[in-house]
Amino acid sequence: MQDFLLQCAGVAAIVVSIIHGVLGETKVFARATIEPARLRTLLRLVWQCSTVAWLGGGVLLIAAPYVASDTARHWIVATVAATYAFGAVANAYATRGKHFGWMAMGAVTALAAAGY
Repeated sequence: MQDFLLQCAGVAAIVVSIIHGVLGETKVFARATIEPARLRTLLRLVWQCSTVAWLGGGVLLIAAPYVASDTARHWIVATVAATYAFGAVANAYATRGKHFGWMAMGAVTALAAAGY
């Protein structure tokens, strides 16, 4: 059951990261006026860096049940869960709880913790 929960957390993490990337491009940067253009490009790339990192965390959560080392498995889960927990708290604080992102990241954290 723990392996299944970790894999569910991984799939949820990937979905959250894709939504983060798509909403960033279609909602945030579509409206933002950032000058100079090079700075706009830099900010978009930094935004998508977190998307890729969160996607990688999801892949690691899916792969964690197949890792032969229990120590490695626990560090993968703990690191990804802590990362998503920080994201959930920061999102809830910054948006005063009005954005669904903190709930989605919180769900990933809870699933990963349950599969720990």
